[in-house]
Amino acid sequence: MRRALAFLTPLGGAAAPDRRTLSWFPLAGAVIGAVLGLVWWGADRLWPALVVAGVVVAADLALTGMLHVDGLVDSADGLLAHLPAERRLEVMAEPTVGAFGLTVAMATILLRFAAVAALVPDVLLVAAVWCASRTVMAVAASRLRYARTDGLASAFLDPGSRPLTASYGVVLALGLAIVAGVPAVAAVVTAFAVGAGVVAFGRARLGGFTGDVLGAAGYLGETAALLVGAARW
Repeated sequence: MRRALAFLTPLGGAAAPDRRTLSWFPLAGAVIGAVLGLVWWGADRLWPALVVAGVVVAADLALTGMLHVDGLVDSADGLLAHLPAERRLEVMAEPTVGAFGLTVAMATILLRFAAVAALVPDVLLVAAVWCASRTVMAVAASRLRYARTDGLASAFLDPGSRPLTASYGVVLALGLAIVAGVPAVAAVVTAFAVGAGVVAFGRARLGGFTGDVLGAAGYLGETAALLVGAARW
């Protein structure tokens, strides 16, 4: 658990991840989501909805060390641009930000802000969705070919470690969502579907996954889930 939190957040201290760390991703996601949900609940007691939404979006960026936003930006630049296949990984590794990455990141953060502003604080909803997004990351990293020879996600490729059991992530995410209500269930299903779609798109463009693609899948899955949760049920 500590290794998962150390990888997914600035917390947990210095703990090098390995393939076994993936087994803790769903639970770590639920914990991160619960903490964010509590921040949301507390902020709602102090400020109006627009300020609360800004606080929640900023708190999420802080809790994740902006790791997933960075993945989203790099993935947008490498996967959406008209490039030869061999150039995509090179572009994704560059430290600069292109027009695709900047535009996608701005639009996604704006949508998250709007969705949170329209929602009533719900700790279980956020915990369930954040659990689902990390479950998608864990399953993709354990089942698909790594598109690089090195990189941040290469630590998960230890062939000598035990295989991942990801089914509990689905059960945990859906269990939390069921307690929260029908909109939360729809949000979690959306997080799984959109996250899987992003991973599939990355695989089609790169022949496998990268850490950036995993981050983009989680972040876009969460965003789509928040939008579904904010719908007029």
